[in-house]
Amino acid sequence: MSDHVDGPRSIGDPAADITDLFAFTSPENPARTVLAMDVFPSAGEDAIFSNIIDYAIAVRHVTVAGVGNNAKFQPADDEIRFSFRFETLKRDAAGKAIQHGICKLPDGRELSLTVNEENGTSTPEGDVRVFAGLRSDPFYLAWDIAILKKLPNLLQHTNVLCIVVECDTRRVLDPAKGSLFGAIAETVPPQKRGLLGPAISRIDWIGRPEQTNMRLNNPAMSEITDLRDLWNQQTPFAISKVLQPLFLQRLKDSIATWDMLDGKADWTPEAIAATANVFLDDFLLFDVAKPINDKSHLEIEKSTLSGHPYQTGGGRTIDANSIDILLSWLVNNDREFLLGGATGATKPGMNVFPYFATPNTKLQIVSESVELAATPDDVWSLIGQFGGAWHPLNARVNLTGAGIGQLRSILTLDGQQIVERLEAIDDAKRFFSYSNIAGMGVSQYTGTLEVKPKGSGSVVDWRAQFLAANATDRAMKVKVSTLFKTGLESLKQRFGVTK
Repeated sequence: MSDHVDGPRSIGDPAADITDLFAFTSPENPARTVLAMDVFPSAGEDAIFSNIIDYAIAVRHVTVAGVGNNAKFQPADDEIRFSFRFETLKRDAAGKAIQHGICKLPDGRELSLTVNEENGTSTPEGDVRVFAGLRSDPFYLAWDIAILKKLPNLLQHTNVLCIVVECDTRRVLDPAKGSLFGAIAETVPPQKRGLLGPAISRIDWIGRPEQTNMRLNNPAMSEITDLRDLWNQQTPFAISKVLQPLFLQRLKDSIATWDMLDGKADWTPEAIAATANVFLDDFLLFDVAKPINDKSHLEIEKSTLSGHPYQTGGGRTIDANSIDILLSWLVNNDREFLLGGATGATKPGMNVFPYFATPNTKLQIVSESVELAATPDDVWSLIGQFGGAWHPLNARVNLTGAGIGQLRSILTLDGQQIVERLEAIDDAKRFFSYSNIAGMGVSQYTGTLEVKPKGSGSVVDWRAQFLAANATDRAMKVKVSTLFKTGLESLKQRFGVTK
């Protein structure tokens, strides 16, 4: 979740779907600040940045304009903006696909970069360095948040496309004008008027995590209008005054719902109204003059709402437990820290540039089996044909070619087209292996189907390993497991089960 898949429009273009935004002090050099945005939820190993979208991180100086129930943070008009554009894929001398990009810096300089280049690239002056590429998703969600039930990390082993900017704080952000800042990230499509109306101003933007998926579209609230696309069309730092009452009321209702999720009222109506008003101005607050650590996320907002000067630099580090920090605040006003079912992301952040952990490459494994009251030869005669149409979820199977390397094209009952290639087959040992070529949303998929004798009957083993793409490992494992179980269950009806 976080800002993952936060509306129909961003879901339709995962390369433009911003999942997270971060602002923290460089672990390598305390005189430098790191700003980072992630896009493309559950990115596969071949995911690329869009070549028509502007990816931008914008920062403004912010002042505290009110405290307590009048808490307010006022952003300046001037913007410190880092904008990225990426080119179409090209091939290097070895034929490997490669993507280049340009980062436009706030002062107009341009910095060329190559996607997935581990060391990134720096300006000749050394005041800015950038990185863009596939990394492990640092976000973790370990709750069914609608009912506060603890779960394992739902984003385990997933990857995202990450953009990192590290800059000399003094030279680039100019803290002499004030050390408190607000940051947003946005994805902006080409500004061309369509036949049916004006151009789409932006596809997605993010300030603080969970503005859309937890506060505006609170899953604990039933039968509410989805405001996420409407919110994503708003101009960061300048929410439409016409729509502000609509968003503000939703934020109040949402906080009130979170408050009662544990059955205890910890918020006063006045505190709910004040907090909703702070969330209405959605930018990630950070103060470069104070320490930013894994526990400082949202401390600036909470202290100011409490009427006290903030003690930390707020921001958001890679390893910050943002969901539990936010849930504890919303559900019980920090009376008790709510720790979900996981204590960290798949991989923690690194202390060296680009700070975000390397991509996950662990193959996921699904294995199912069934014992049948039939001889191995009888069972193999049915399922041992690579082009066999015995699976109840398959509407049609077509074969192309012959022997090792032949392709089978499977049309499933729900209209999906899956293409697989035969990699090995041994009728004497009753097994074949295959790879997926298309249609499963996976990469490096290999499967094996094998029939072995067991007692007077047989056992069928069906196994697969893969990397998920465009879906979480959890979702893909459920999909593959369901496919296997449905097929094996159908064999019970044909051959009976061992007693």
